[in-house]
Parts: sequence; structure tokens; C-alpha cells
Amino acid sequence: MYQNRRSTYAGFILVFVAIKVVLNLFAMPHFGFQRDELLHLALGDHLAWGYKEVPPVIAVIAKVSSTLFGDSIFATRVFCTVFAGLIVWFTGLITVELGGRKFAIALACLGIILAPSFVASEYLLQPVIFDQFWWVLTVYLIVKYINSSSVKYLYFIGIAIGLGLLTKYTMGFFAFALVIGLLFTKQRRLLFNKHVLGATFVAVILFIPNVIWQFQHHLPVITHMSTLRKTQLDYIKPSDFISQQLLVNGSFIILWLTGFFFLIFSFKLRKYQFLAFAYVAIFLFLMEMSGKNYYLFGAYPMLFAAGGFGIERWIKNNKYQLRTLTFVVLIIPSLPIFPMLLPILPLNQTLSFFEFNRKYNSFLDFVVIWEDHQKHPTTQDYGDMFGWDEMSKKVADTYNTLTPDQQKRTIIWADNYGEAGAIHHFGKLYNLPDVYSLDSSFTLWTPPSLNPDYIIYIDDDDNVTKRLAPYVQSYKKIGEVDNPLAREKGTTVYLLTKPSRMINYIYQHERAKKLLE
Repeated sequence: MYQNRRSTYAGFILVFVAIKVVLNLFAMPHFGFQRDELLHLALGDHLAWGYKEVPPVIAVIAKVSSTLFGDSIFATRVFCTVFAGLIVWFTGLITVELGGRKFAIALACLGIILAPSFVASEYLLQPVIFDQFWWVLTVYLIVKYINSSSVKYLYFIGIAIGLGLLTKYTMGFFAFALVIGLLFTKQRRLLFNKHVLGATFVAVILFIPNVIWQFQHHLPVITHMSTLRKTQLDYIKPSDFISQQLLVNGSFIILWLTGFFFLIFSFKLRKYQFLAFAYVAIFLFLMEMSGKNYYLFGAYPMLFAAGGFGIERWIKNNKYQLRTLTFVVLIIPSLPIFPMLLPILPLNQTLSFFEFNRKYNSFLDFVVIWEDHQKHPTTQDYGDMFGWDEMSKKVADTYNTLTPDQQKRTIIWADNYGEAGAIHHFGKLYNLPDVYSLDSSFTLWTPPSLNPDYIIYIDDDDNVTKRLAPYVQSYKKIGEVDNPLAREKGTTVYLLTKPSRMINYIYQHERAKKLLE
């Protein structure tokens, strides 16, 4: 009966997949690499079962991408674009499994295409988009199992959760939230299926190499989360988290709230009520943990799907005017903010867009407030895409002023992982030696001691003048990042000559400390 009632809307869903992919393709050539992308490309050149800040999947994707397609921005973001399309695809399929038809599918898929949360988070080489994919896939597989009772979907869920944990640890929180949701509904019987143990075993087997790596490296994920909490998360109040969740999807709040209430109260969706309880569980957990707003994004596609179904139930087939009005109400408010979140326009046109909204749509100012809680000309993601090539060129020019013999006794040092990632990536164009840094996972790849005659130092915190100057024979400021749009504006390139033994002592002390974190 299940197979007979299921309609195939594959072609219709693919239309929205194509729209998502094309929009991402338009965004690819504009601006430059983003800070985190440069880190992840470096991780791809140092494959391991774990890193200080993320599990290994993002590194594998970076490595495969660069091996197959090269080192361009386009190559780096190919898999992001593919997975963005897959998220639309599975959102559409979830909608069909819930009983939705074309109108419902269109609403749900448009949510993924136009809601600010997904526009901004689904084009960069970051774990967040792949994390969203595993969440969406897991929901699809659970719903598929409920509709078909085929145990193969339980094992697929185990694979999805295992790979999800290797992508981003938040997958564990979502899996736990789904269990809580099931326990609160009649679908709790699913948890007592003997094959759930088999699926759990599959997930554990997939994830355990990363667990071993974490213990071998003194559980850096704990230190990373502690540092993140102190520097960023402690500033997020529960009220901030709640307000952000009400804002991040823009006008599509209508869609996901409708989906949430339909999952709770609709007789037609009673089999899937656990999804609403799972959303509440993960929402409360992340709010209590002061999580960033994007940690919850992966939970919205299932609500979009249910919302599409609910609105379709309210607006019957013959009410075309109401359906058109629904599209207008959802789509039109999303358009003014779209180029501010996805760089589909060239730089000058994008800046004009920001300026227009600054003058006439001041309620959108929150988009340009960065982690320093100050307003800036663009979003923080955009700010993190400028200045890297300029900085790398100045480092290369400095390196090339040295004789070949001096170059052999020269190292390049970067204060933060973005700078280190930029030199690691762009340095290949200038035949530079690989960069050293004690920030992030770069610490794992540094030698136990240093004894250079020259250090090209990339300084973003006045470390040279405040800390290192007494321990070098001389130092010279070569230049700094001048791009006014760059988050790294003002980052300075120095040439340090004849560092004393104290430099090596400071380095060894800080390196040992970092490796234990």
C-alpha cells in the first residue's frame, strides 16, 4: 500500500535543486577564499582521524576536491554546491513522505533556497553544510523507515549518524534529541527494535577512530569548546539565541512555525510528531549551552517540509490566488537581503547593496554586526574573504628580498590560522616554504624547536613590538593588509633578523602548552 500511494515528484524537486545549484555557481567567482576554507584546505594536506577544531570529514572533502579539481575557489566549493543541492533534494523527499504534493514541495524547497540561514551557510567549504546534510538525511531515513518498516533504513541511519559525527560533533546532540522525541511519542517502539542496536554499532564503529585520536591528543575538542565558550559563546544569552532563531529564516518563519504546530497537533502527521519534540529538545539544549545560531539550522528542513504540507492542507487546489499570495509573502521579503548573504553580484554592486540597506533598511543592520559587536561595511563572512592574497604577496616579496642562502635559514610565522592557511595555500604560487603557527591545528604540524636566522612574521596583535622585539637583533615592518573590507586589515608583515635563543625557548614553551590543550 505504501509503495502504491507514493507519488514520484523527482522531476519537480530537481527543478529546485537546479535553482539552488545555479545560485551557488553564480556566487563562486566573487570575492576570495574565506578564512575557514583556508584552514580546511590545509587540513586536507595533513589527513588524520581528527583535528583540534573539527572531525576529519571536512579535511577528506578538501583533499578530494583539490585532487580532482585543483586549488581554485570554484574547485574548493564544488562539493558545497553539490551538498546544497542534496539538502534541497532530501527536503523535497521528506515533504513527499509526509504526504505533501507539488505546492508543499515548492514551499519547503524554497525555504532551503531563500531562507537567510541556508543562503549564508551553504556555499563555503565549512563543516556546517555537511552537518546539515547528515541531519536532513537522518530525518528522511527515519521517516522512510516509519512509512515502510524496512530495517535497511535503520542501518542507513547508523551510517548517517556515524559519518555525521565525523563531520561535526553536533550530530551527536541531534541524534540524542531524536531519541528524546521518539520517547515522548508512540513511535518510541522504534527504539526497541533489535536492529537499532545494530545501527548503533555501525555508528560507533565509524566514529571510534576519531574518539581514539581525541584521547591520543589529550581531548582537544574539550579545550576547543572551552575556549570557544570563553571567547564567543558566553556572550550569547538565551534571549539572543531565541531571537536569532526567530530571525534567521526571515519570512520563512511562517513556514517552519506552521510545520512545528502541524507536527504537534495534526492528526495527519501524528506518526511524525516526534520530530517536533526533537526540535524542542535540540533547541533547549543548544540554548542552555549558549550555542551559535547556526548549530540549529539542520533542524529546519524537516519543519519546512511539515510546514509545506500544512499550508497545502489549508489552501486547497482551487485557491490559486491564495497560493500565489503565499509565495509572494514568503519570497519578496527575502530578496533585499539575498546578495548580502550570498555573493551572487560583483563586489561594487554588492557594496552598493549594503549601502542602500544601511540607509533605507536599518532593521537589517544585524547582518553586518561581527563578533566584536560592531557594525562593518559587509558581513563577517565577506570580511573574511578579503586581504589574503595581498598579505601573501607581501610575504612573498619579503622572502624574495633575501639571498638563496638566507632563504634556507628563514621561516614564515603566522599568528592565526587564517593567515597560516593563506600562506599555506597561496605560498605554493610563490614557492614559499610552508608556514608555521601555534594556532588551531597548525600546532600539530610544527617542529619541536626552531633555530632560524630570519623570521617573516605575520602579526595581528602587536606581538613583535610588545613581546619579541627584545629577543631579535633587528626587526623591520615590511607592510600591512590595506584592504578596508578585510577583517585582517592592519595585519602587519615583519622581517625579524637573528632571533636569540629566547625565541626558541618561548616557542617550545607555548608549543608544549598548545599540544596539551
